[in-house]
Amino acid sequence: MNTSTGLRERKKVATRQALHEAAVRLAVERGLSNVTVEAIADAVDLSRRTFSNYFDGKEDAVLYGYEQGLRTLLDLLRVRPAEESPWTALRQAFHGLHSDPDEPDPHWLAEYRLVRENPSLLARQLAALARVERELTEVIAERIGDQPGGSTRARVMAATFLTGLRLAMQLWLDEPRARPLSEVADTVFDQISARFE
Repeated sequence: MNTSTGLRERKKVATRQALHEAAVRLAVERGLSNVTVEAIADAVDLSRRTFSNYFDGKEDAVLYGYEQGLRTLLDLLRVRPAEESPWTALRQAFHGLHSDPDEPDPHWLAEYRLVRENPSLLARQLAALARVERELTEVIAERIGDQPGGSTRARVMAATFLTGLRLAMQLWLDEPRARPLSEVADTVFDQISARFE
């Protein structure tokens, strides 16, 4: 029974990922406003009803990778050495997100560009950031020995880090070949790190 459950869960994860990839590809090719849920479902040979089991709409399908990236960031932070300061651990977790720190994943990059071009995605991206910010606050609070729920310090640090991350990406997208993303992010983080070191 555990094998069956494991297989079923892997299939669900694969289906969700396939829908996400189709949504991003079609949105890049056609523009988000010209993509329908039916077109996304058709691209992976699924029904509209099946699509609805995984995502509420095309925007959620497009942003799935972004949200997964934020979840990976949380996982990477949780396993950073306890002796690192919270801010250093956050920065190191960020650097662990991509296999090539100088070049972000092209699929993730396409997703982020779509967000810049579509206000409906930006609103949902900010909602995703708010959800992750709460979890990030908890992880930081635990790291600095704060109360569950986090102190003001943990909340400010989480919000500032995520804002810095978003700003670094925007700056890098303005001139993607001028400097590697990791360098742009480090410059942004250096500007604010004195508050948390």
